[in-house]
Amino acid sequence: MKSEQEKQPLPSTLYTEEYFLTACEGYDEFTTTEGEQLSRRLSAAFKLAEITPGMTILDVGCGRGEILRHCAKLGADSIGIDYAAVAVKMSQNVIQGVNGVEPGKTAVMQADAKKLPFPDKAFDRVLMFDVVEHLHPWELHEAMLEVHRVLKPNGRFIIHTAPNVWYDKYAYPMVRAFRTLMGDGDKYPKDPRQFGVAVNQHVHVNEQSMVSMGQALRAAGFNGKVWLDSPPQNRAENIFMAGLRVLAFDVPPFRWFFEREVFAVAAKA
Repeated sequence: MKSEQEKQPLPSTLYTEEYFLTACEGYDEFTTTEGEQLSRRLSAAFKLAEITPGMTILDVGCGRGEILRHCAKLGADSIGIDYAAVAVKMSQNVIQGVNGVEPGKTAVMQADAKKLPFPDKAFDRVLMFDVVEHLHPWELHEAMLEVHRVLKPNGRFIIHTAPNVWYDKYAYPMVRAFRTLMGDGDKYPKDPRQFGVAVNQHVHVNEQSMVSMGQALRAAGFNGKVWLDSPPQNRAENIFMAGLRVLAFDVPPFRWFFEREVFAVAAKA
């Protein structure tokens, strides 16, 4: 079995234009609005940054580039980096019409999150949306150390990652068993990764829980808040199901296992 240091980074060629337009979070909103609208969870993560005019923003793993556009609209100067060449090209296309029109300046470049090509204490905000799960633990630690280096002393580090690995490991088998008893078992495959986007089975190498996310931040010299959230739940299905949903999504410790998304806001310790 390979040690952490022996696990090689995923090839950048896995991240094709097709991936960004059919599998990467927010692709529906991107294809229909060309980045003008963000998906529910990207919007939720972006709001946490509380970006104001004049700030300097680094978007690590900028993907298609729509976050850069939204930073510019708020009057912030933003730089996006991605190690996939196709992501850099897509981001460049998205921000082409922004410079000279919006108050914030934008730029994008190909770079490794583990070796950020920026000086110390350069950014007010560093964003890492749906990137953590694509980095092996040793890569994530090195990337977080780099974020710590380039973040200003009063800066903020914003993270979103999904899924909550505790849901997949512990809650989903119970959900599947319950749904099988209810006669809906055929809609719930044995492997929760078969839900939605199949390609994520190959590119998600480091899914997090609330606990592991906190540990990773502290190990890199950050203090902050880590919490869980989920897509809106249909709690009006019937009284029985509504009660189960309230228990699963509102009451600790059950919600630690049933909520599906991990958010974090951190600062230098």
